[in-house]
Amino acid sequence: MSIKVANAPVNFGIYRADDAPIGPATMLGALAGAGYDGIDSGPIGYLGTGDELRERLERAGMGLAGGWVDLRYEDAGAFSAGLPGLEAALAVFADAAPADGRFAPRPTLACPDHPPRVARDGAPGLPAAGWAGFAARVQEAADRCRDRGLEPVFHHHLGTLVETAEEVERLLELTDVSLCLDTGHLWLAGGDPVAALRDWGGRIRQVHLKDADRAARDRVRAAGGDLAAVVAGGGFPALGAGEVDLAGVLAGLDGYEGWLVVEQDVPGSGQDIRRILDDQRANRDWLRAHGL
Repeated sequence: MSIKVANAPVNFGIYRADDAPIGPATMLGALAGAGYDGIDSGPIGYLGTGDELRERLERAGMGLAGGWVDLRYEDAGAFSAGLPGLEAALAVFADAAPADGRFAPRPTLACPDHPPRVARDGAPGLPAAGWAGFAARVQEAADRCRDRGLEPVFHHHLGTLVETAEEVERLLELTDVSLCLDTGHLWLAGGDPVAALRDWGGRIRQVHLKDADRAARDRVRAAGGDLAAVVAGGGFPALGAGEVDLAGVLAGLDGYEGWLVVEQDVPGSGQDIRRILDDQRANRDWLRAHGL
């Protein structure tokens, strides 16, 4: 099979390795039982590293789909200061890489939050004069990943400097980095994931399958809520419960090889783990009903 389905710790509100509402063995066991083939790393260290990580994945019969690494590409000094963190993550991913490169962990390069955009939609992003340096540093990070035998993917994301379809296209023009298409984040940023697969398909090497609800976003934003409030307010519902043409996305994956990572962003605290597990089982069932 050319596509394997993974889940992610973000679905459980796990954003820090030392503050998780569910242990990794329990989470992996439940997700494996639901039929997932793999898992995103979440914060580096949550699933373990080295032998602990490999053994934990092997016991669950799961692969490692990749993991998020953000760097301050807009700031040369801050970018350099973050490179040891990238190298540490790459060491973890390389240790867990399988023989089949289609399903090797994808280092998921991304930007940290850009506070004005987190606070409100439509806030200015990167100035035109900043793009050359930004892109050069993304390229450097991508080259470092490839030096370790790993193919990186860049993750566009709400509340960051690469949020809109136009910003994704600018980055693709200025670099050779592959793309992680996040269907939900692109939808809430005003983009069309089905069109993205058509237009950027040759560069997409990872897919985060996520539903999204613009009506929920608009309601929260109109009340003055920030991006965290959009997440808490139902901006990313279970698969099939939002507005994204997910069936069209799956149809557009013809010829795609690699991980399909199911994501349903939730807040980082106050989680009902039983409800989350129910949602992730339902998400896997939704995919089975649609041929995966």
